[in-house]
Amino acid sequence: MIIGICGKSGSGKSTVAKSLIKYYGNETVHLDIDKIGHYVLTIPDVIQKLVNYFGNGLLEDGKINRKKLSVLVFSSPIKMMILTEITWPYMEQEIDKILSSKNSVVILDWLLLPNTKFFSMCNFKVLLDIPYEIRKERVMKRDNITSMEFDLRDDASIEYDKSKFDYIISDNEQFDVERWVKVK
Repeated sequence: MIIGICGKSGSGKSTVAKSLIKYYGNETVHLDIDKIGHYVLTIPDVIQKLVNYFGNGLLEDGKINRKKLSVLVFSSPIKMMILTEITWPYMEQEIDKILSSKNSVVILDWLLLPNTKFFSMCNFKVLLDIPYEIRKERVMKRDNITSMEFDLRDDASIEYDKSKFDYIISDNEQFDVERWVKVK
């Protein structure tokens, strides 16, 4: 079974995933696709492609400085598209590898999941529709970023078509995994 969890930054995707892992047990794999994206930024071929496009200013000790990269791409839809074109094929390979394993439950946790082939593969699709102010407070504290940095990130985010989801959570403080699983 594949469960897709979507929501904007700070909506609580990882928190809901942890609840599902407790419920389904050790056979569950949680794919935080952002972390796969971070891993992909360490692949030499990806680093070279990013430097070729964005310049050496992204490098710090031979590694991509993600904070500098995020400032560039969150302020420009074209640069975000270039980043996606460079990194997505590598990310897709990693996700495919994990999905081909024999795990009984896989949780795909990603803001951009609806823009991928993996969204249609999900048996259940969960949207976390948490208010802006709550998300902003969480992310600023979690990522140690400014209000303006959060707004840049949030403005670059996608809007969701709620009709494409099986379950919408508006207050994940009250998410009850057992009740949700029984409903499904």
